[in-house]
Amino acid sequence: MAALKKNRPDCLLIDVTMPDFEPLSAIRQIRADYPTMKILVISAYDDDVYVQGLLGAGVNGYHLKDQPLNDLKLAVQRVLNGERWISSPLVSKLVKFSGMAAASSAPALTNRQRDILSLLQQGLDNQSIARRMSLSVKTVENHLTRLYRQLNVQSRLEAVNYLMQHPETLAVSGQVAAQSNPHVGDSLPNQVTILLVDDNARYRSQLSRMVGKVCPEAIIYDAENIHAAAQLAQRVQPHLALIDVVLGDENGINCTRRIKTLSPLSRVILISAYPDREFHRLGLEAGAVAFLDKKDLDANVLRQVINDVIG
Repeated sequence: MAALKKNRPDCLLIDVTMPDFEPLSAIRQIRADYPTMKILVISAYDDDVYVQGLLGAGVNGYHLKDQPLNDLKLAVQRVLNGERWISSPLVSKLVKFSGMAAASSAPALTNRQRDILSLLQQGLDNQSIARRMSLSVKTVENHLTRLYRQLNVQSRLEAVNYLMQHPETLAVSGQVAAQSNPHVGDSLPNQVTILLVDDNARYRSQLSRMVGKVCPEAIIYDAENIHAAAQLAQRVQPHLALIDVVLGDENGINCTRRIKTLSPLSRVILISAYPDREFHRLGLEAGAVAFLDKKDLDANVLRQVINDVIG
């Protein structure tokens, strides 16, 4: 702690198994005192719950000691560049862990409740939420009262803070998303975390149902802008992100760059109703692996895309 105060390093490289050292509380304190400093943990422990706790406490990377020294050099470079680093043997365990945690810990909310919470998180007041959802203000107030009770919070601010800490609250399982047509054949059995980014709420809902039919075991998140997408990507590290090129006044290419910075292992596919060769080129340069026309995005294409990700 004295060295941090004196030297103000750009990056802290730290082993967390030391005498008289409680890792989680120490890392939280360091993160609070030095919010812009990068923290890279090196450790012999590969327990996924332990790693998940440290990542949640604010570290930028977790490197296993038994990995090659060249990988440590790369880890430092990546973390200093603003990316998150996780040693490859941990990745599959962490992805499985986060998906299971999201499925088991999230409170059971209706689609309408999730929509209201999402608008609340964006800073809309009750009247604005009512207009956006074609509801009365009184109905919105009643929904929020029940939601606060379910989340065990007392106010809008506490609800927003809860959502920041538990983004899985706004997720929906593929099985639930596909309930409008439960008799689905040829579904994919493996669990996969998918992020849908589109500024059109109706299209996001349609795409979510389609994903759910193809892969009922999926954990599905959705966002309407870059800020919301980045928050989710940092927290849940999705396997796959489907991003519309046009996001209101924003664009999906910038969103792709942001997500690839926060979640380098996520596979990004850009989608658009207006295919453009320049968009295609810029999207691939930003880190997307493919560019699809929305009219071609049917169940068969989604099944192939998700199969590739699982594979």
